[in-house]
Amino acid sequence: MSDWGRRRYWIFDLDGTLTRPVHDFAHIRAELGLAPDVDILRTLAALPRPQRERQYARLDELELHYAAMTEPAPAVTELLALLDARGCRLGILTRNTRAVALRALEAIGAARHFAPCDVLGRDEARPKPDPHGIEQLLARWNGSAQHAVMVGDFRYDLEAGRACGTATIHVDHGVHTGWPELTDLRISSLSQLIDLL
Repeated sequence: MSDWGRRRYWIFDLDGTLTRPVHDFAHIRAELGLAPDVDILRTLAALPRPQRERQYARLDELELHYAAMTEPAPAVTELLALLDARGCRLGILTRNTRAVALRALEAIGAARHFAPCDVLGRDEARPKPDPHGIEQLLARWNGSAQHAVMVGDFRYDLEAGRACGTATIHVDHGVHTGWPELTDLRISSLSQLIDLL
């Protein structure tokens, strides 16, 4: 069994990692009246209260719209079934809300692999790149970072994993330039990960 196969705690980003990338972040920023390339959650958090609440409500609407269009990433069900069969603990750490994440997991046929309490959104944990959500999951599972993996498609996922001391896997769709300093393993599809397990 490979070193990856011996790891027992697997934490996944959702959008673009377990799902095909469908979010149009330029459209979301435009709908919210935000400048291009700003961190959406950080920008909204800095707004005064009434405006912040309105903007978060609109963001929820946009995210639910995209959740309805969600499709599974290739090999996602096979990967999750394999990890389940090995007795691994599986969690989701997303910058979406938990409700949006649970809806997306249902849409891709993966909800059965995740206890709802192990699906952490922006209301349950400080948003990535903060490692707070990973720390919460590992504490709940009585797991250690050295036996854990953070899997994601963006720098924030990898930064959160690094900050917590987990191994990191970058699911690289060729959209970003990559972050080799934050990445222990770079794959272009989940099927590559199955082969390594």
